[in-house]
Amino acid sequence: MSQQTKAYFFGISAVLMWSTVATAFKLALQWLSPVQLVLLASCCSVLVLSVILAWQRKLPLAWAYAKQRPGYFLLVGAINPFLYYLVLFKAYDLLPAQQAQSLNYTWAITLALLAVPFLKQQLRKQDLVAMLLGYLGVLVIATRGDLLAMQFDSVAGVLLALFSTLLWAGYWIINTRNQGEPVASLLVAFCFSLPMVALYCWWSDGLPAFNLKAWAGAAYVGLFEMGIAFVCWVMALKYTQNTARISNLIFISPFLSLFFISHFLAEAIEPATYLGLLLIISGLLIQQWRGKTKLAKAQ
Repeated sequence: MSQQTKAYFFGISAVLMWSTVATAFKLALQWLSPVQLVLLASCCSVLVLSVILAWQRKLPLAWAYAKQRPGYFLLVGAINPFLYYLVLFKAYDLLPAQQAQSLNYTWAITLALLAVPFLKQQLRKQDLVAMLLGYLGVLVIATRGDLLAMQFDSVAGVLLALFSTLLWAGYWIINTRNQGEPVASLLVAFCFSLPMVALYCWWSDGLPAFNLKAWAGAAYVGLFEMGIAFVCWVMALKYTQNTARISNLIFISPFLSLFFISHFLAEAIEPATYLGLLLIISGLLIQQWRGKTKLAKAQ
């Protein structure tokens, strides 16, 4: 198997896993509150990441990182998984899955905006067009295509979904300062986050009682959304000879996700969801465009 074939294998595996998680979120939230889901999924993710690092003989790295930069990982862990997934799961709790997952894909546009003040990057024309298309897509999805009426299924849900993109973009901006091994770094962040999540869960909704369906759903989220999919994506980027080819695979995910939502949650997918998602994806593709000359050099 060639290096590029390995990259496609890991990349497609990650995309397939991410395509199922919107459905898993909604199913698990039938039995768990958002913070209870964060807690159980985080515990599962810590276990699977520890096993992966132990198998790779990199577990000592996590311990070294924790001792070297406790303040940094405390901040990162507070954002992801604690605040990001708490906000995201609350959005899923308030919105149809098709709306929540589609709105979440605007995080790359939010990242471009935050990169201006925090990374001193310039806002390009492509970014402005991407913003226009992306947030127009948000309005189309959130209003079910009735832009003039401006009626939302849940204003709070839409705002939370958009706020989650701010948190996720902020997490990646902070993460640019981390040169450590990505899987080990993620494990440390999750370990630092666990006490915060557990304390808030106990104080707010109470620790989750055992329920096989609930815990199985949380385990699925922890395994695939927070754990194995991330590792597969890291491996894909490691093996690929062209990052753009692998990165573009992510655009398959939202449409596959709608298929799973339709079949397993029995949500009727609104025409406005497809239109809004196409606007968002179009914006993201325009944002990635670097011009023919630069693209030729990258290939």
